[in-house]
Amino acid sequence: TDAEVSTRKKTFAEVQTERLDQAERTILIKCPSKLNEKNLLQYLSSHGNVKSHFFFENRGISALIEFSEKSSIASLQDAVGIPSASEHHVVPFKSRLFTFTLKNPVSQHVEATPLHLSPQCHIPVKDLIEKLCLADSISSQMYTLLDEYQLTEENIKLRFLACSLVRDFARAYFPDSTVKPFGSSVNTFGKLGADVDMFLDFRDTGRCAAKTKKGPFEMEYQMKRLPSERLATQRILSVIGDCLDNFGPGCVNVQKILHARCPLVKFSHQPTGFQCDLSVSNSIAIRSSELLYIYGCLDPRVRALVFTVRCWARVHGLTNSAPGTWITNFSLTMMVMFFLQRRSPPIIPTLDQLKELADEKDKHIIGGYDCSFVSDLRKIKPTKNTETLDVLLGEFFEYFGNFDFRRNSINLRKGKEVNKPESSPLYIWNPFEQDLNISKNVNQPQLEKFIAMARESAWILLKEDKTQQMINKEPWGLAALLIPFGRSSSSKMNRMKGIGSETIRSLLDSLKLNNANSQQKAVGK
Repeated sequence: TDAEVSTRKKTFAEVQTERLDQAERTILIKCPSKLNEKNLLQYLSSHGNVKSHFFFENRGISALIEFSEKSSIASLQDAVGIPSASEHHVVPFKSRLFTFTLKNPVSQHVEATPLHLSPQCHIPVKDLIEKLCLADSISSQMYTLLDEYQLTEENIKLRFLACSLVRDFARAYFPDSTVKPFGSSVNTFGKLGADVDMFLDFRDTGRCAAKTKKGPFEMEYQMKRLPSERLATQRILSVIGDCLDNFGPGCVNVQKILHARCPLVKFSHQPTGFQCDLSVSNSIAIRSSELLYIYGCLDPRVRALVFTVRCWARVHGLTNSAPGTWITNFSLTMMVMFFLQRRSPPIIPTLDQLKELADEKDKHIIGGYDCSFVSDLRKIKPTKNTETLDVLLGEFFEYFGNFDFRRNSINLRKGKEVNKPESSPLYIWNPFEQDLNISKNVNQPQLEKFIAMARESAWILLKEDKTQQMINKEPWGLAALLIPFGRSSSSKMNRMKGIGSETIRSLLDSLKLNNANSQQKAVGK
């Protein structure tokens, strides 16, 4: 649609600014269980025009209300009372979170209307598999998965609102600060149910610091000086963490993790239902978010392939939400990007190519690292590659099932396999901090498990008889890959009894499995 195209072409910064502005005009209401939607909107309209709204389930019914004007919130706040402190005493912090109850439930009960609730989490894998079996190609299965898992418009509004509510606390100390989401909430690869990574940004204060040329004086603020930026970050987060813990309505389980490589405050934000991680401005993380945003916007196949591979990896225990020696979603996403750069013709450009397209305003040198790349999507030529997702999925598994991980590393700047600079089992260059390996945590057994699963998946896609499986009502295509592969080798051996050895040989050849050991892996040991 035209509307979609026009939203697609916006730069990352434009989208962010628009969403942050929207969040400032937004409130959250805990609604009574028997609610008449029309009455609610009619009442709210007395404070100003309601631009958009939706309802969702979160320990009862909640409503997110976006006003056209920020002043409508102040008007509503003037009409709202403080909770009566019969059993509890309250912290009198007036936020944009409200509870509405009916004054006279009996007379209003009659008119309660059924509400449309926006889902805030994705369907379970077993329901997904049933849906996938109804599709007519692997390609449409992958778009179905994307549809079920990707962030909805409503969920994105809720994420930006959570940041905006935290910002209200930060502004008590730092009036110019903003709180912005980064990572999966904004890079187009976020999945429903994922945490919200947010950071505190003081850079608006930095803008004013272009010292004024006028007048006879050099002028600057007197500010507390500390021996290191890290210490300043820790102190700021410590105080804001305490603030959320002591005064933040619905902020629970606040943990201050100030000695991590990147100090942060973790907390649950009950009103929106999100797990949140708050850190202080990390420019390189924002550049990574924008880079992925660009790749996600360039071609619809990019996101469909990433969501599919990540779902596949989770089902087979290759990724895990807890930190450890397994591959992270970020590493996996980078592997997909690299694979798409390696297609002929390439589906997405390399980072060096994006850097060549950058103009003056796209120049970013951060901590000595060059993080420049073009921000205007219109300057990037669309790919001439027309491969279907059916082909790309099988080729992805084949590519990494046979990748020479012992010798080569993955470099998205060059879009080339480069000799490994050191001996980590999996080496993926950090696109910006060129001396870092983003997959340094991955150990050899985890990498081998990934290779074995990729080979098994390539094999399943290669040898399957879709028509027969559909007739037998068996999962086929992507659905067959989202069922954990059996531990016992008997099922795999049985699958192959009817296949002549010639067929096996040609299949194995086509998978380019050269040494006997890897052939055994593919056949299922």
